[in-house]
Amino acid sequence: MTQDSADMKDKGRITLLGLGDMGTALARAWLADGHPLTVWNRSPGKAEPLAAEGARVAGTVAEAVAASDLVVLCLLDDASVGAVLDGVDLTGKDVVNLTTGTPGEGRTRGAWVEKRGGRFLDGGVMAVPEMIGDPESGAYVFYSGSRDLFDAHRKALAVPAGTRYVGADAGYAALYDVALLSAMTGMFAGVSHAFALVRNEDVPLSGFADMLVGWLTAMAPYTHGIAGHLESGDYTEGVTSNLAMMTEGNATLLRTAEEQKVSPELLTPFMALMERRVADGHGDEDTTGVVDLLAR
Repeated sequence: MTQDSADMKDKGRITLLGLGDMGTALARAWLADGHPLTVWNRSPGKAEPLAAEGARVAGTVAEAVAASDLVVLCLLDDASVGAVLDGVDLTGKDVVNLTTGTPGEGRTRGAWVEKRGGRFLDGGVMAVPEMIGDPESGAYVFYSGSRDLFDAHRKALAVPAGTRYVGADAGYAALYDVALLSAMTGMFAGVSHAFALVRNEDVPLSGFADMLVGWLTAMAPYTHGIAGHLESGDYTEGVTSNLAMMTEGNATLLRTAEEQKVSPELLTPFMALMERRVADGHGDEDTTGVVDLLAR
């Protein structure tokens, strides 16, 4: 047996359900790595290019699931997962769900799969399709649920992107995923407001973008301070710019927005929370106390 043949023999069979942009990227990564891959998609035409690249195309979901011990789903939403797997025998199957969902959906789906005789792992993909299969892209996937399943298939799961196992609670992958995406959304809101302020002035936007990236990068370590405060319970430790000072400074941000004819609606919800915290007597803290206001 040649070395290539031995390597191929060691590659486990994988079934992939769902061939959108992300699913197709996952499929190509596994095919390039030599994994025997069975694919299924509700619209069969999406499977044709992958068939030409070596994938086996199943005519039904049941046929696809039966082809491999490891079954990966990358569908539209949790309801699609339930509909696709409804009535399919999952006994002895290792089900990895890379469909975007909520923590609650991950936990419920995990129990649903286990009740049908399978092991379950939920995943949160921290990448866009173009990053999949590129070891230098920084792409990774959060996984939570069955540790035995993760350990058994860790090598195969690491082919499309890096792996980060975050716990036996099947909801944690989605929790980490959505928490990071929420932080990103807040950052995008601030960036949008910043560009709105300068766009109609004689400001070179590319140069401004460089400044903005540098500033946000410099401010990013502030998150470690918040984590430390939440862990210790002392929100005043090491504070240099306190909440009372920052709240006073917000007035300048709002006047500038008015002068530039820019709506402050992306900023005012957070500013209102800061003001509430100060009014409650916590002006000597930093913004960590806003977390307490949000965690109802």
